[in-house]
Amino acid sequence: MDAALHIGEPWMWAAFVGFVLVMLAVDLFLVGGNKAHKVSFREAAAWSFVWFTLAMVFNLGLWWHLKGAYGSAVADVKAMEFLTGYLIEKSLAVDNIFVFLMIFTFFAVPAEVQRRVLIYGVIGAIVMRAIMILAGAWLVQEFHWILYLFGAFLVATGIKMLIFAEAEPDLNKNPLLGWIKRHMRLTVDYRGEKFWVRENGVRVFTPLFLVLIMIELSDLVFAVDSIPAIFAITTDPFIVFTSNIFAILGLRAMYFMLSGLADRFHLLKYGLAMVLVFVGTKMLIVGFYKIPVGLSLGIVGLIIATFMFASLWVTRKPSAPG
Repeated sequence: MDAALHIGEPWMWAAFVGFVLVMLAVDLFLVGGNKAHKVSFREAAAWSFVWFTLAMVFNLGLWWHLKGAYGSAVADVKAMEFLTGYLIEKSLAVDNIFVFLMIFTFFAVPAEVQRRVLIYGVIGAIVMRAIMILAGAWLVQEFHWILYLFGAFLVATGIKMLIFAEAEPDLNKNPLLGWIKRHMRLTVDYRGEKFWVRENGVRVFTPLFLVLIMIELSDLVFAVDSIPAIFAITTDPFIVFTSNIFAILGLRAMYFMLSGLADRFHLLKYGLAMVLVFVGTKMLIVGFYKIPVGLSLGIVGLIIATFMFASLWVTRKPSAPG
């Protein structure tokens, strides 16, 4: 099979973008996405299952189409690339959740209005990922050596995460946030889900607008990490884009499902750092040895599972004395 084969046909891109727009509209207007309420664990778990199921159905449909168009060999490889990329992006999204939780806690955001901020965060993340994926695909095609730069960046980022995993970021020291507070008119309290209100004919921003800015900036930062990570698995723009977007679509539901359990998965940050080191190393050695996609999937899955179970073991409640 030609490793440089790109499978995305125009109708496939159009159909997938249409699907994303429809699902965002369903979320926004048909299932309460535009109503302020606290998302329950049960609701978040149900939507997490829906997004995961849709991703797997999409992958199955992709495999079936490619088998008829290109043969089983291509179909098997591309389906495995999608699954591995999806798992890596889903794993890295956990770090997003830790940051989202920190931002919401710092700004004391009421639980019932967090939903709207995350909806806009997801939309912003999709737009940023689309731009960065297209730019990254062009760079990789024109300058293949840039993969080694991506690899070195991921290794350095992973090592930095390992070193500073226990460090608590302090938003009070964030220079951008300080500048915004000094140069914007702000209300002293939240006004429901509104990002701004008019007082005496003047537009005044609410603290929720600051939260939105911080969420979008965190999306941008994590996109810088995740895009090179997926290019370690495949350089096919369609696989890169679809696996990324499916992981992002499930991000908001996963946040509400895991936010209450964040303390129980505190060791997972080390696992995510090791995933970055692994995929970065995979890129750096690609000229000497190309790690099979199936093996990459197994290694990433093993790393995440190990640190998840380790976190649960360390934070388990002691047995009551008999």
